Amino acid sequence: MSETPKIAPYGGPAGGWPALKSVTAHLLQQDIPVLGAKTLLSANQPDGFDCPGCAWPDREHTSTFEFCENGAKAVAFEATTRRVGPDFFAQYSVTDLARYSDHWLEDQGRLTHPLRYNAKTDRYDTIAWDTAFKFIASKLNGLASPNEAIFYTSGRTSNEAAFLYQLFVRQFGTNNFPDCSNMCHEPSGVALGQQIGVGKGTVSLQDFEEADLILVFGQNPGTNHPRMLGELRRAVKRGASVLAFNPLRERGLERFADPQDALEMLHGGSTRIASDYYQLRIGGDLAAVTGIIKHVLERGARAHAEGKPALLDEAFIETHTEGFDALLASVQAADWREIEHESGLTEARLRDAGERFLRAERAIACWGMGITQHKRSVATIQMLVNLMLLRGHIGRPGAGICPVRGHSNVQGDRTMGIHEKPSPALLDRLGQVFGFEPPREHGVDVVGAIEAMRDGRGKVFFAMGGNFATATPDTDATHAALHNCELTVHVATKLNRSHLVHGKHALILPCLGRTEIDVQAAGPQAVTVEDSMSMVHLSAGINDPASPDLLSEPAIVARLAQATLGKRSDTPWRWLVEDYDRIRDQIARVFEDFRDFNQRVRVPGGFRLTNTAAQRQWKTATGKANFFAHRLAEDDPLPAPPDARVFTLTTVRSHDQYNTTIYGLQDRYRGVHGERRVLFANAEDIAVLGFEVGERVDIESLHRDGVRRIVRGFLLAAYDIPRGCLAAYYPETNPLVPLDSFAIDARTPTSKAIPVLLHAHDAAAANVQPRDIAATLVGSKREKPPLSARKSRKKP
Repeated sequence: MSETPKIAPYGGPAGGWPALKSVTAHLLQQDIPVLGAKTLLSANQPDGFDCPGCAWPDREHTSTFEFCENGAKAVAFEATTRRVGPDFFAQYSVTDLARYSDHWLEDQGRLTHPLRYNAKTDRYDTIAWDTAFKFIASKLNGLASPNEAIFYTSGRTSNEAAFLYQLFVRQFGTNNFPDCSNMCHEPSGVALGQQIGVGKGTVSLQDFEEADLILVFGQNPGTNHPRMLGELRRAVKRGASVLAFNPLRERGLERFADPQDALEMLHGGSTRIASDYYQLRIGGDLAAVTGIIKHVLERGARAHAEGKPALLDEAFIETHTEGFDALLASVQAADWREIEHESGLTEARLRDAGERFLRAERAIACWGMGITQHKRSVATIQMLVNLMLLRGHIGRPGAGICPVRGHSNVQGDRTMGIHEKPSPALLDRLGQVFGFEPPREHGVDVVGAIEAMRDGRGKVFFAMGGNFATATPDTDATHAALHNCELTVHVATKLNRSHLVHGKHALILPCLGRTEIDVQAAGPQAVTVEDSMSMVHLSAGINDPASPDLLSEPAIVARLAQATLGKRSDTPWRWLVEDYDRIRDQIARVFEDFRDFNQRVRVPGGFRLTNTAAQRQWKTATGKANFFAHRLAEDDPLPAPPDARVFTLTTVRSHDQYNTTIYGLQDRYRGVHGERRVLFANAEDIAVLGFEVGERVDIESLHRDGVRRIVRGFLLAAYDIPRGCLAAYYPETNPLVPLDSFAIDARTPTSKAIPVLLHAHDAAAANVQPRDIAATLVGSKREKPPLSARKSRKKP
């Protein structure tokens, strides 16, 4: 069946009754109306599980409802009664499955058995766990160098699994640890590490209760972090201001109806979130912040000259910072006309934002991937932190910086040592505690991993979760690189595109989900996770496993390590996973901040890791917080046909999506239904190009390598977005992002700033795309699940 695509304006607030209706619909869709509701009541509770969705922290772990709409979708998708077992793979070859959309693949249900690809039949066959581990170990041990193996990590991996994983891989002999941070907040870690000595945010939820100004840059919390809207709503209710800087008008930043507020729901009310909305052009954030800083510095100088109270925190600047004079000279030299051109905002608007900032006694700056996936993302973040340093808004109550992370434990994985560039101190400590010499050579990040596989230097690819083939840039190049491997292995809960883009040999290892009971020799176990604000807490599932043949992630790592390392390792791998307290004891031996780990984490809500910058202790090269001077963007024209209109495309999520997981085909707040190949454009641009709203177009990106990257058949939708700017969903537009187009110093793909041309749709060319690429562009099909999957559904 096909659903007719429909695009119609949405007039309601974020949240509210439509959010509750959506939660109910997804529970029904997965056949778990009772089980799903029961499961949701344990989300983010002291004796329950951490939501497998975003990393926004939990307020008190005491509220009955500690989940949001998209968290409920994630839980429903995991707790589903649908199963993908041996009968499913007997019915479908890999070539058959490649025809289906990403949404359809994951919607089939939970994987139940370990699987190995059979090249003769083009199907996945079941394989015994011990046989699987021995096979992988043989391939790893047969490599000419450990650096020919690549070990990817998803942000949903627990602290315990991540710690064992990095220990195993380093004992094996490599630091090849690409992870999802490489594709999202890597620039935040790089920028903040250089500037304040900690690659994390400095605020807690308590600070949101005390702030009187919250700046939100490049973020759409209504879809990506809905629980954040509750904090913003509470702040607004007590009189704080929220200033939103974003190219698209996003409903979650405009109005929000809290489903937990009975009075607001009863009366159909809502709360205005953004006190003002600064609709800058895509990539204009660095210039916008430069303009705000310019106003602040000018007003500060004028106040000083007139003998008025200082507007800058001069004592803080003098005592705690370096580089102020260089920043001052750089900003003074910036021309307002260039600032306006680059930002897309007028001088008056930027001075208005600067004046609001000066009136705030306690300010918080938040940002998301709308900031990090640009070429100059590190510079942009450092300019934003410069602004906060000018008035001492770091290291005191109600103020600080808040990079809002995505996956629920992406920050914790880094804390546990999942990093291709580990610190010498970490390696020294691992060597001391476990009695081995860790490898010192830096490993590959995501871009480097794809290049290594493409060039034949990476022969084995092992993924701890995620959907690497779909999440990464330059889809054609990534798929070719994966196909070039000798072996690809994926630990997963559900079938996804990456399992179909395989090497010569391939395995799928199904694992327990976050919502499921994990029983080891010592009894039921809990894992730990770290949220965006450095809180570490326990997570324990409540549902029976989807299959008796599933293993936990820590168990998979331990058994693979034992099979691979054998007598080369003195680490008691199988003993450690009998009781996860033993793993946490080892974590405490390596990381000082995790002392008394098992005792502290059992306090309801867990504990907060030390943040030296929040204490105004600066672990930087200068011993202080550093101002960084950054010039505005320089013109760097790309080759384009004469008289062609070059646009800037940003990729976004739909409201029925979390990262690469597509829950459905509805983007309620943008008014899109039954379609994913949508291109949001300014109505005037559509008219000037001679197109019409509702027409299909092809999108071609521009780059210097001569490769033609094009995606086809996108439905034009008029949207409130600056002229010259476009937006479309990923992963459908990931093929447009060149592999070598990434952030300076951080190598994050530039998915939020892609120079593109628009063409009239070529339907004939669309029909000859490679099958696995075309499948990601199927958006309007609602295929029925196969008979095998439908038969396995059970009512709870």
